[in-house]
Amino acid sequence: MTVERIVRIVAGFFILLSLSLGVTDSPWFQNSHWLWFTAFVGANLLQSGFSQFCPLEIMLKKLGIKQKCQ
Repeated sequence: MTVERIVRIVAGFFILLSLSLGVTDSPWFQNSHWLWFTAFVGANLLQSGFSQFCPLEIMLKKLGIKQKCQ
């Protein structure tokens, strides 16, 4: 698995998790403040699309996860 795929999987997981914890109709609802985490992940994805800077990507590269073949 490549760094890019792991970043997308983790971001998707965090968004779905925070939505399930923050939406009042969810059976796992905890607090509506979890929606701020959803907004944070979305904003981070947006800025990394423009700046090519992603903290998770940097950590995964340091752990030795392979990058996408070019």
